Formats: sequence, structure tokens, C-alpha cells
Amino acid sequence: MSELAVRLRGVEKRYGDTVAVQDLSFDLPAGTICGLLGPNGAGKTTTIRIILDIVGPDSGVVEVLGRPVDPDVRDRVGYLPEERGMYPRMRVADHLSFFGQLKGMRPSEARREALAWLERLDLAHRAEDRVDTLSKGMQQKVQFIATVLHRPDLLILDEPFSGLDPINVDLLREIVLERKRDGATVLFSTHAIEDAEKICERVCMIAGARKVLDGSLREVKEAAGRRHVILSYEGDPGFLSDPAVEAATDHGRWVEIRLASGGDPQAVLRRALGTGVRIERFELAEPSLREIFLERAGRRPRAADGAGGGA
Repeated sequence: MSELAVRLRGVEKRYGDTVAVQDLSFDLPAGTICGLLGPNGAGKTTTIRIILDIVGPDSGVVEVLGRPVDPDVRDRVGYLPEERGMYPRMRVADHLSFFGQLKGMRPSEARREALAWLERLDLAHRAEDRVDTLSKGMQQKVQFIATVLHRPDLLILDEPFSGLDPINVDLLREIVLERKRDGATVLFSTHAIEDAEKICERVCMIAGARKVLDGSLREVKEAAGRRHVILSYEGDPGFLSDPAVEAATDHGRWVEIRLASGGDPQAVLRRALGTGVRIERFELAEPSLREIFLERAGRRPRAADGAGGGA
């Protein structure tokens, strides 16, 4: 396999007067898990469709697994779309076997692998049921199996945890990490930034059809600096209007504060204590991926807006 699983250079795509992707260059190293992030309408789905050759770019270069997309490359890719792409009247095992055969598996091999995956994802008892009799979460697991059944070299997952309970989210996350350990590359698109932070080694963020961030998770966080404070408190949040606070994001039981340039975290602490606030937790921390996302997407809340109280 090429050292790059995906290589984009100067990719652009328009739909009439609407720019969906503009001047996008992006390298996805083989054997890594990368989060493709961005607000709704940023161009993530169009980018995925271009990589898969579902739509062609108006300009630019696209290479997948070391070459332009062709039938052989497509057989080495597994794609889990956000929307359902299933045959509702087929029986579950037949449905999976059919998708495996589309990717070049022999019928007996596809059937055997399908049954093994159904067993692992606690769906063996539904193997002969029709797809449309399954719950939304079960259908998502079946669609996930169809994506990984043929052991692709590149997995492209668009909102893979949609409709799943925490137990099954952990199970699918474990399988994704397992595939990565076996050498697969994963491009992971999600609105759940916390999920991306748990599983991704790299991130690429798109906003307004353009790339605004690209690199390893460590590089991205180091570039953002350590001007962040994690604070859990009881009392009036008025102290968050201190000039040292550039923005504050309320996470329910705690607040993530981004300090202004030159802001002193001790000044924030002194002001909080001076207003009678009870502090339960106060620590300097690297910024969360969510906070970086809000800043780069241009939607970071102001200090007076985003924080209404601690624990």
C-alpha cells in the first residue's frame, strides 16, 4: 500500500453558484485514524463522495490507496454512509452476503463472515429476519458489518455511532481500533466531537468549503496553546466577565475557559473567590477538540453567553 491512503490536491467542486469544496489539499497517511470535522454544510459529505468517486471534482487531483479510483480500489474501500443504504425486504444474512460478494468475496466466504460478525455484534438471532424488522440501532450495526465484512484497507465512516447506545458505541469503537491495528486506515466523519477526540490520531477540519485545520491531534492542540482552564464551581458566574476570560463554554458540571492573550489564570481564580464562588476544581489544561472546533468554525461562545454556572 502507498504511504498515503488518500491524497487530494487542489480539489474543487461547485453545484451551480454554490461552492461545496474549495482548493482542498489533504493527505491521509496509511494506517491512521483521521477525523473529518466541520459544521453542517461545510463540505464534508461532498469531500467523502469525491474520495469515493461518487461525484467527480471540477478540478484537482484525487488518489486513493496510491492511484486514481478504479474498480480494484473500490473493492478495497468500505463506506458507511450517514443515511441508510439497505434492502429492507432482504433477510439480514442474505443482505450481508450480497454486499460481501459485491466487494469480490466468494458466496460461501461472505456467508461465513456475515454469520461470524452477526454473532460478535449480538445479532445472530436475527440472521434470518428481514432488515425492515430491525430497530434503528440494529440496522446501524448491520450496515457497519457490511462496511467491514470484506476487510477493506480504507474505511470511511460517516456518523458510524448514530442511533447506538453507549454499549454498542464502545463495541464499534473497539472494532475500528482493531481494524487500525490490523493495518487499515480510517476516515471518520462525525458531529460528535468528543467521539472524534477519543478515537482519532489526526483531524482535518473544513468550514465554509475550505480546510481550516489539518494535522495530528497533538499538533493541533499544541498549536492552540495551553491558555485553557477547567473550572467546576458553585455560585454566580459573573466572574467569567473578567478581562482575562476570552470565552467560556459550559459543559454542565464544569466550564472550559479560554484565556485572553496574556490572561492570568490566577486573576480569574482570585476574582471568583472574591465574589464568594465555591471552587471545586481548577486546573490548567490543553484545549479540548470541541473548543478548537468552535473557535475555528467561528462559533465559539462569548464569555457572557456560554457559561451559566458550574456543578
